[in-house]
Formats: sequence, C-alpha cells, structure tokens
Amino acid sequence: MSTKRKARPLFDPPLVKQAVIDSFAKLAPQNQLRNPVMFTVYVGSILTTALFVQALAGHGEAPAGFIAAISLWLWFTVLFANFAEAMAEGRGKAQAASLRQARHDTQARLLDRPSSEGKIEMVSSTTLRKGHFVLIEALDFIPCDGEIVEGVASVDESAITGESAPVIREAGGDRSAVTGGTRLLSDWLVVRVAADPGETFLDRMIALVEGAKRRKTPNEIALNILLAALTLIFLVVCAALLPMSAFAVEQAGKGEAVTITVLAALFVCLAPTTIGGLLSSIGIAGMDRLIQAGVIATSGRAVEAAGDVDVLLLDKTGTITLGNRQADAFLPAPGVDEKELADTAQLASLADETPEGRSIVVLAKERFDIRGRDMSALEASFVPFTAQTRISGVNLPQRVIRKGAPDAIRKFLAEQGTQLPAEVEQDIRTVAESGGTPLLVAQNNRVLGVVWLKDIVKGGIKERFAELRAMGIKTVMVTGDNPLTAAAIAAEAGVDDFLAEATPENKLSLIRKTQAEGRLVAMTGDGTNDAPALAQADVGVAMNSGTQAAKEAGNMVDLDSNPTKLLEVVAIGKQLLMTRGALTTFSISNDVAKYFAIVPAAFVGIYPQLGLLNIMGLATPQSAILSAVIFNALVIVFLIPLSLRGVRYRPLGAARVLRDNLLIYGLGGLAVPFAGIKLIDMLLVAAKLS
Repeated sequence: MSTKRKARPLFDPPLVKQAVIDSFAKLAPQNQLRNPVMFTVYVGSILTTALFVQALAGHGEAPAGFIAAISLWLWFTVLFANFAEAMAEGRGKAQAASLRQARHDTQARLLDRPSSEGKIEMVSSTTLRKGHFVLIEALDFIPCDGEIVEGVASVDESAITGESAPVIREAGGDRSAVTGGTRLLSDWLVVRVAADPGETFLDRMIALVEGAKRRKTPNEIALNILLAALTLIFLVVCAALLPMSAFAVEQAGKGEAVTITVLAALFVCLAPTTIGGLLSSIGIAGMDRLIQAGVIATSGRAVEAAGDVDVLLLDKTGTITLGNRQADAFLPAPGVDEKELADTAQLASLADETPEGRSIVVLAKERFDIRGRDMSALEASFVPFTAQTRISGVNLPQRVIRKGAPDAIRKFLAEQGTQLPAEVEQDIRTVAESGGTPLLVAQNNRVLGVVWLKDIVKGGIKERFAELRAMGIKTVMVTGDNPLTAAAIAAEAGVDDFLAEATPENKLSLIRKTQAEGRLVAMTGDGTNDAPALAQADVGVAMNSGTQAAKEAGNMVDLDSNPTKLLEVVAIGKQLLMTRGALTTFSISNDVAKYFAIVPAAFVGIYPQLGLLNIMGLATPQSAILSAVIFNALVIVFLIPLSLRGVRYRPLGAARVLRDNLLIYGLGGLAVPFAGIKLIDMLLVAAKLS
C-alpha cells in the first residue's frame, strides 16, 4: 500500500520562526555569493546604506529619507529571498529530524559465522561493520542495513515508510533487504551487515532530505548562468547611465544627473530578482514534494529527468495488474460436470487463505450457489501448500483432493498411474496463451479439470496510460511471461508496447536502445537482476523492500515499495519544471512593466518627454521609484507559496502547457505590476510618505 505522508502546513509557525532567524543568518557574504542575482542586490543594499549615512552627515546626493526608504526595501528584497530559501530548507530539515528519531544505538547479537547456530557476542550497533553477521530476534530494533541470509519474519517499517502495516522479509529473492531503525515483530533473522556506520540508508536519507545539502541540477545551473548574464548586462547598463546622465545635464544646461541611489533602484527593478530570489526554493521544494510522496531522490538531476521522461518501463505484476490472480472460469475435463469441478475446487480451497484460493471459493458460490459446509462433519483434513510440493488440498473419507500447478498435478497423477487427458492439456495451453494461469484440480486418480486464474488489470490504469500517451510518453510493460500472455495483458491494459520473457540483459538492451534514440527512460525494480537496468535508466526507482544492489543502482528509492509510484514521480518532476518555467516567465514579464514606472521617473528631469511613458500616472518621480522597489520586494513574498507548493500539474501536451504558461504567467506578469505599483503609489501619497 502506498502512503501519502502528511505534509506540514505551508506556513507552520515553528518553521516560519526558524526561517525568519535563518533569513538574517544567510546575510553572511559567503551565503549571498552562491546566488549571483541576489548578491548584486545585497551589494546595492550595502551601497545605499552607506549613502544614507553620508546623507545624515549632510553630504547626501538625495534626501536622507528617500535614500533610507530605498535602502530599507532593498534589504527587505534580500531578506525575502533568504526567507523563501530558508522555508524550503526548513521543510526538508523537519523531515530529516523525524527520520533521526528512527536511529537506535542498540545492542546487537554479533555472530561468528552466517548461521543462527553461531556463537553470539553482544556488541553496540555502532561497532558493526560491513560483512558482519547479526542475529535479530522478535521485538528487537534492526541495528543495521543488511541482507537476510537466514530466516523469515514480519517487520515494522513504519519509522521509515510511514506505513503501519507490517511486511514480510525473508532470505533469498527480492524481499531480503532490511533497514536499520526498523523493528522485528516476529520470529528471527540472520542478517549480513551491508553498510558501515555513517553510510547507512537512513544516514543517506537524512543528508538528502536536508535541503541545504541539495546540489543544483544542470537545468538549474544553466538558468543561474542565464540570470547572471542578464544581471551583468543590466549592471553594465546602469553603471553607464551615471556618466551619460551627467553629460546630458552638462549639454542641456538644466536638470539633475541621475543619483547612485536611483540607479541602484533601477538596477534592482530591471534585474531578474523575482526568479533569482525564488529559484533555490523551487528546487528544494520539488524534492520535498517527492519526499511527501514517499520517494527519496539521490540527486536533484533525477527529479528533473523525471519531468522530461519519454518512456516508462513498468513491471506487470503489482503495477499494471493487481498482483493477485483471481479465478475466472472452470474448464471441466471430459465426462466431468462443471458444477462438480467447482464444488471440488471449492472444497480444496476452503482452508486456502491466499487471494487465489479465496477467489475460487467466491467463484463457485457465484456460479453455482455452493456455500459453506460443515467440514467437521465431513471429517476433513487439509493439506497446506508448500514450496516443495506446489500442491494443496483436502483429505476426506474415500476422497483425496489436490489442486496445483500443471506439472505438480502431473506428478501427483503419475504416482497414481494416470496421465492428463489430451483435452485438459489443450485447456492448459488455451489458458496460458490467453494471458491466464492454469490451476488443475484432481480427485483420487483422475483430473477433474482446470481453474482459469487471471491477472486482473488495475481499475483506471488504462486511463492513466492514455493520459501519459497524450503527454507524449510511451509506456512499455516488462514481464517474464511468454509473448502470448504478455500481448493479451498489454492489450487489456492499454500499454503502447511490451517486453516479454524479460531478462536483465533484455531490459538493459531496451533501455540503451531507447536512450540512443535521444529519449529519457524511467523504470522501477526491486531485485538484484534489475540493478543493471536501474543504473542505466535516467530515472531508476528502486523499491525499499528490494535488495541492497537495487537500491544502490537506482537514483530514487520508493519507501512504500509501490511500483505504480513511478507515475507520481513523473508528475512531480513535471510539476518542478513547470513551476520553474512559470515563475521565470512571470519574473521576466513583470520586469517589463516596471520599466514604465522607474525609467520615466529616473530621467524625466533630463528628458521631460519621457513623462509620456508614465502611463500609470504615478504621483512623483520619487514615489514612482519607491513604489517599484517596494513592489519588487513584496512580489517575492506573494510568490513564496507558489514556489513551495508548485504549479498545479495537469497531464497536457507541451504546446498546451506552453500556451497556458504564457497566458497566465506571461500576461499576468505584465498586468500585476501595473496594478500593484499604482496601488503602492496611491498608498504612499495618501500616507504623505512621498
């Protein structure tokens, strides 16, 4: 079961309080240097503060009150950007704090050999090293990450996954990994330690979810370079305006040269400060949303790649199908009535608690109204299924009933001196070729027929695949079934393609071939045999319940071990890219509107004709400049919720997304500043502050 982690409120008071404190701590120069755009605003804030002090001494280039107001709002711009980043980081650190509670420095039973019969030495879990073997008993906290080498037990993984239902872990197969900090509920396990202290899965998770430790992605680095280039251009332009305005005043013999304070305000309004202040928080918040969905990304690159995925490789069992086969039909052998087959199959399944067994009981009841019976009166003794015999059934007076896989029943009948009829062999082939699983029912020395078990395709999955297809994403089902079975299920599920009889080499070859075509590939896996493909895929989501090799090969780990999570990962990746694109569009658009406020105000004293550009009708040059600077700071605050929550994701084509983005955030970015700056100007005039 997938568990959606409860998200903290967007402005959780403890987080807000800490973010305010961190906003001031981030004023240190070494922190500001990491963001070139905001660093220039930071320098401008220091410069205008120095000019304010100079004005107080009686040598100001402008009234001290005006310089102070500009300086104050430039500092607010820097602090608001710091606050956005601190809020995003704080949410990640809160997640890390909850994970730290799962750490337990416990006593561990160190074994001298990989066997429960080995000699035990009690040691601290902090002394365990990779390659050691430990014995873990019921109610113990698991002291390490490791692979089970002996035993089977129920494990409570709620401290890590948030899922309260216990899970079964056992030696061998793809459910053999255990995580330090979880708890054994029953039985015992012998585990081989897979990581040294400080290198455990929990340690890596804590480091990854702390936003401050997040490395910038290539896309984010490229956008930072673009923003830095634009900032540098505007910086050169604004610096050149100082001597140009002085020359213009000298030539005209009237007016006043533009002051450094006004140029600092002009630069801050022209530079892409809105997206520059929010860019880091967008990336951190994107990873936080992934964590809330129960997925840990080992790199920001993986989250971005998820947003650009072209091809999804999905395992059939548990992803496309329910994973539990259901009885769909009774196919009686020659001379056997269908009701007799149904009655006998139900008798053999009354003690079978598997989903397949329960479905046989239900199907017999629905088809022939065969209901429960008094088994004690029948003197029945049930034979449980074992991995060795692959048969289960019931013993009654004069009746020995067995059900199982065709080869197991063949062996059972051979012991009685009989063989399967040709008609039954044909039914077996028909079921297999149609994508089902044949289950034979035998009584005494003859077979009664075939129970058709069918993989049930998940409800709504076909519609999900249709949505992905509309977005240009190709879906490929990967299964170990034969091609006929795979084709039948693929057609019913609505996937675009399938890979049957999949081996590790087949999966790896398919991914490489697809990537060679210039596409990005995502896949899920949980076994050691999935590790090569997970490592090769652009987005490899390993199941937390899987092997250590799978978790180390992928670049994401699904804590809930739900293969369908891949669809959600893609949605979150696209939401991250859409949020960044939307806010970049808004930032550039609202800069255009600010030109009409601040450029006329800055140069109207030299060139009165520029007054025609004052289309907002701002009261005075000073109020226009101050209004633009105030709006430039406040817009960051109003956009913080959007950067943290993300733009709403809808499965639409790229053309539709681009159009909506330009209409909402492009035109919105043009319109909002006109209204906002005018409103601030009116308030300043009403308050007689300008």
